[in-house]
Amino acid sequence: MRTKKSLPTLAVVAACGLALAACAPSTADGSAGSGEDAAPIDIGIIYSESGALAAYGAAYKQGFEAGLDHATGGTGEVDGRELNVTYVDDAGDPEKGVSAAKDLIGKGYQILGGTVVSGVALAIAEQAEQNEVLYVSGPAAVDTLTGINDYTFRSGRQSLQDVATAGTFVDPKGAEVVVYAQDNAFGQGNLAAVEAVLGAQGAEVSSVLVPEDATEFTPFSKKVLDTEADMVFVAWAGGTSGAMWEGLDQQGVLDTTTVVTGLGDVSTYGAYGDAAEKVSFLGHYFAGAAGTETEQAMIDAVEADGGTPDLFTPDGFAAAQMIVHAVAEGGGDVDGMVAALEGYEFEGPKGTTTVRASDHALIQPMYQASLAADGDEWVPELVETVDAEAVAPAEAG
Repeated sequence: MRTKKSLPTLAVVAACGLALAACAPSTADGSAGSGEDAAPIDIGIIYSESGALAAYGAAYKQGFEAGLDHATGGTGEVDGRELNVTYVDDAGDPEKGVSAAKDLIGKGYQILGGTVVSGVALAIAEQAEQNEVLYVSGPAAVDTLTGINDYTFRSGRQSLQDVATAGTFVDPKGAEVVVYAQDNAFGQGNLAAVEAVLGAQGAEVSSVLVPEDATEFTPFSKKVLDTEADMVFVAWAGGTSGAMWEGLDQQGVLDTTTVVTGLGDVSTYGAYGDAAEKVSFLGHYFAGAAGTETEQAMIDAVEADGGTPDLFTPDGFAAAQMIVHAVAEGGGDVDGMVAALEGYEFEGPKGTTTVRASDHALIQPMYQASLAADGDEWVPELVETVDAEAVAPAEAG
């Protein structure tokens, strides 16, 4: 039996206001009443059309559109019912995301999807629970989204899966692992994840945390070198990335130990400079990584529409597959849609993908990758596909 879980108290959520007092009228069984069989199904996709993560939002939307076409056989319908999709820009702002969710729910929308921003996803998840609508989140990787409530699912990976994939580059048992990161919420969150995952597997975890405003990285790189770690896990974001990687390379860190970081979107491939070929990458996705028929269908559709498959394209594609399945099995009944998704196994762009029934984690393959020079560009190459169950997060409780 599913048990509802309360949303944790977070500052970003506290400012989001109260849920709507009521939703659109429905019959006691959750249907829309007479004419329901032919009525369109309204789906609200909240994503970053603008803001700092607009490129991620664009990739997600392109994937969603391709996935919807694929899952409905090009009809845009499920059992004769049109899927009416409305896209709303959250601009990466939790307040805008909540406002969009309230507006859509007030108009009778029972299905919400999207957002690449963790703070936005957590806030929408609260609205989903309070108003009992289905929410299939997008690329937002915050771990607390898993198991947060009965109505929230995810269509991408979470941070714990990233960290578990990093752990496949070394034997964690007895290994010295150093987290090299900025001293902010992002860096501290990654440190906590490494301690939780690799520490539990027997690794000795320490850290070198760098002030967010630092511009000179030689002393910090030297400190990392002096640890003589078996693996250095780098969690970094922002405009100082190039200088940070140069510092690690100049101090010899990349030549003396295994350095692992996450492979970003296409635009970041050139950010590593000469260090690129010395870094090991954990990968959520890059074009061609899976080699499946479904992935090729996604790639073909996105490219035919003038887009480029990227890091979060499969998250949108999988979201569409999940929503189509939920509608096909649950019709207009939200509880029926939730039940249809719990335990659902399907062939997503990355391969066999499973919605874990107990907490709605999305169990999926991950990748080890490298970057190789191709003329003046850097391109990702698959090193190894990591089995989905091998990097599945512990069940949320």
